[in-house]
Amino acid sequence: MAEHIFTGSGVAIVTPMFDDGSVNYEEYGRLIDFQIENGTDAIIACGTTGESATMSGEEHCKVIGYTVEKVAGRVPVIAGAGSNDTAFAAELSAEAEKLGADAILSVTPYYNKTSQSGLIRHYNYIADRVNIPIILYNVPSRTGCNIKPETYAELCKHPNIAATKEANGDTSALVRTMALCGDQLDVYSGEDSQAFAITAMGGCGVISVFANVCPRESHDLIQKALDGDFKGSFELQKKYIRLMDALFSDVNPIPVKAAMNLLGWSCGHCRLPLDDMSESGLAALKDIMTSYGLIK
Repeated sequence: MAEHIFTGSGVAIVTPMFDDGSVNYEEYGRLIDFQIENGTDAIIACGTTGESATMSGEEHCKVIGYTVEKVAGRVPVIAGAGSNDTAFAAELSAEAEKLGADAILSVTPYYNKTSQSGLIRHYNYIADRVNIPIILYNVPSRTGCNIKPETYAELCKHPNIAATKEANGDTSALVRTMALCGDQLDVYSGEDSQAFAITAMGGCGVISVFANVCPRESHDLIQKALDGDFKGSFELQKKYIRLMDALFSDVNPIPVKAAMNLLGWSCGHCRLPLDDMSESGLAALKDIMTSYGLIK
């Protein structure tokens, strides 16, 4: 591809909320500034970590619009706009474009799922209705739907399908995808634990949960790999792997929101059906954060 949507560490940013579940925009704005000031290379709003699954369409668009306005062109804004309803995903994607998003993150259909031919029709339908690039999001552990390498090869023929956030955990399949698609499809790691490996394989970086807590460290891990300092990048991957794992010790974004609160941010609770961490789970998270010097 001639241009990448971004290279480096993009944060799948949490959505801070008040106790009544409404969005805390003031705190959200502070989080955005904190991320950019600490090296984050893109803001991904309304993703899984941003709790898009419990947002209404109106609220979803309001958060995207606020993100674009607050970021003010400092880094790319990527709007989560996927759905298991193809028509709604296309409408939401088109609205995100109108609001000024630089790209769309579009998760595979979930619950109803689909076939590989259905994935091709689903994504081409969306891509035909926007004029900004789309990052596919392949996370079968949550959706029950997996994009196969041969399907990627068909999808990347569309000029608006530019990249994938790959979180299927299958490195062999990713190698086949990269071989089939070449420079027609950028790859971002969708799992912090594989950020070094996928970037070293030729990926463009990571869309990260870890970056909420450690934006500078996430940026440095990826930048070192992009610069060819694989040893330095892998050292950071090894150093922070326990913390990365801890941030997925419960259903995302339960642990990362708890971690942000422990750091002094006012991120609030997750919306139901996501519940707070257990006392033992929270204690374990505190211990790991303390061992990294993040809290006392």
